[in-house]
Amino acid sequence: MSVTRKLAILADAAKYDASCASSGGERRDSRRTGGIGSAGGMGICHSYTPDGRCVSLLKILLTNFCIYDCAYCVNRVSSNVRRARFATDEVVRLTLDFYKRNYIEGLFLSSGIIRSGDYTMEQMVEVARSLREDHRFAGYIHLKTIPEASPDLLAAAGRHADRLSINVELPTAAGLAKLAPEKTMPGIHAAMGELRWRIDENREARKPQAATAKRRAKAPRFAPAGQSTQMIVGADDADDRSILHTSHGLYNDYRMRRVYYSGFSPIPDASTKLPIKPPPLLREHRLYQADWLLRFYDFKVEEIAPDTAQGGSGMLDLDIDPKLAWALRHPQQFPVDLNTAPRETLLRVPGLGTRNVDRIVLARRHGKLRIADLARLRAPLQKMLPFVQLLDHHPRKRLDDPGVLRAQLAPKPRQQDLFAA
Repeated sequence: MSVTRKLAILADAAKYDASCASSGGERRDSRRTGGIGSAGGMGICHSYTPDGRCVSLLKILLTNFCIYDCAYCVNRVSSNVRRARFATDEVVRLTLDFYKRNYIEGLFLSSGIIRSGDYTMEQMVEVARSLREDHRFAGYIHLKTIPEASPDLLAAAGRHADRLSINVELPTAAGLAKLAPEKTMPGIHAAMGELRWRIDENREARKPQAATAKRRAKAPRFAPAGQSTQMIVGADDADDRSILHTSHGLYNDYRMRRVYYSGFSPIPDASTKLPIKPPPLLREHRLYQADWLLRFYDFKVEEIAPDTAQGGSGMLDLDIDPKLAWALRHPQQFPVDLNTAPRETLLRVPGLGTRNVDRIVLARRHGKLRIADLARLRAPLQKMLPFVQLLDHHPRKRLDDPGVLRAQLAPKPRQQDLFAA
């Protein structure tokens, strides 16, 4: 099979993995190493770095052959799909050729499991090693690691890759046992723990005070962009509350840089264990918004997705975002006086993000805020004004009937239909 045909098959097979963002990676500069490539600047998968740069990655599988039979995976061993496999030198050549043509700035490499976890991981590590050592490639490399691989192979992967990721796949152990019996939650968590302590140890070793007076060179970097993971949404019966609880634990226990949510897509010859229809696209979107509230706004899972005992269903509202939904469930917390409220209270106001909250805290040192001041922040006034009090504004009785207010603030059906499309 030609390399072009392999590329068509294995690039298409990689499209289901959402955890390929490159944010958090340190810049490697080829001018200092004398090699080629760079993780900086502008550059067939697009990711975005924290400073807003668009980074293009060659996103492929080493192979879509797999000895596992995960019900939700199109590449499972029982699936009737066209198979292909790259040799390690073919991936290296493709990456270099695409980079020299200015198509990409890096590589995202995943794989089906062939022979064993160790054998597969050896092949992927060899690609990264060859790029770094044989060709002095300084671009971004993200490797999808195999949980069953040995610690030595995980260590080798981290020495060459900027980011590593291990997919947790499903939010609950019961769901994983039902749909992916060859995988276990303890095994996945053990591999994540292995990566965490190696990343933490490397960061300590690279601190300036850790270097001795005699040897000032820093330790080699180990996965400087950290680790990430992905969960499939809608393949099992886990509700949003369970998904967010799992995400919260992964952030706290393994210091994940990101948890990605991938809505289940129906696949050919699907198992009867799987749902017939995919979940609404808005569900995936709301999970990302809730994830942001957990990480940067000090919300608790119980606040975002209350269970039946708290008057909720365990699912996020699809018609409004999670912060607005919380505010409408707690009208007694509002209105918030933007001129006196502490930062943690301001973060609870619908429509206010962390950047604008910091600007408000800074601006009110110089005088009382008015509506005109919020307009200069380009804040969404229609969403904010029912929940805030200013020198020249008070919402009066708008919070007395949260149902009416919800109808006013919820996006119109036509807008939601466009988003779903």
